[in-house]
Order: sequence, then structure tokens, then C-alpha cells
Amino acid sequence: MIAEYGQDGIVSTSCDVYSFGILMMETFTRIRPGDERFTGELSIRRWVSDSFPDEILKVVDANLVQLEDERIDAKMQCLLSIIELALSCTLVTPDARISMEDSLSTLQKIRLQFVNSRR
Repeated sequence: MIAEYGQDGIVSTSCDVYSFGILMMETFTRIRPGDERFTGELSIRRWVSDSFPDEILKVVDANLVQLEDERIDAKMQCLLSIIELALSCTLVTPDARISMEDSLSTLQKIRLQFVNSRR
């Protein structure tokens, strides 16, 4: 799935959405899609998806959230929402993927919820 972008010589916004989702996964896990652990059927998307939501701490960067953190609930909700968005961007069927406009709107809502949780 890493080669999705431009697959079959066709470039589309759904390919951009897919790449954006993979980039979010890479950012929040600090693991590259081409990491040696991803062999055979295991990809970064499957690895993240298999851990979502109950075992998400096994895949997200440990520097982002630690169990003794203040506001762990708000941080976890934010991370879960971002990972859920990333998974929506990387659905196998391009037509089933969220649009970039909806991705932006969702990110803005996640940010607003996180900021409001600090008050």
C-alpha cells in the first residue's frame, strides 16, 4: 500500500488523502512506512489499525503521552481522534476515504476540543 500514490499512473485527490493519512501515522508513531518490521501483509496502516483503539499506546510515540501525565484523558482523546482520522484517510477503497476538506475540518475540531479541555 505504500506505493498507492500514482498507482497505475493515476494521480488523484484520493491518493493525496491516502498519503496524508500515512503521513499522520508516521508523525504520531515515529515509525516510517518502510520500516523493516513491515513485511508481507503487515503495513503501517494495518499495524495502527490492529492497535486501534484499545492498544493505541503500543504504537504511538511514547513521548506524546505517558500514563503519569496530567490531562492524560484529553491527550488520549486527541490522539485517538487523530489516529481515527488517519485511518479514515487510508481506507482501501478510494471512494470510501474522507475528503481533504473534511480532514481539515476534523483536524480543526480535534484542535478545538483539545484547547477547550485545557480550560
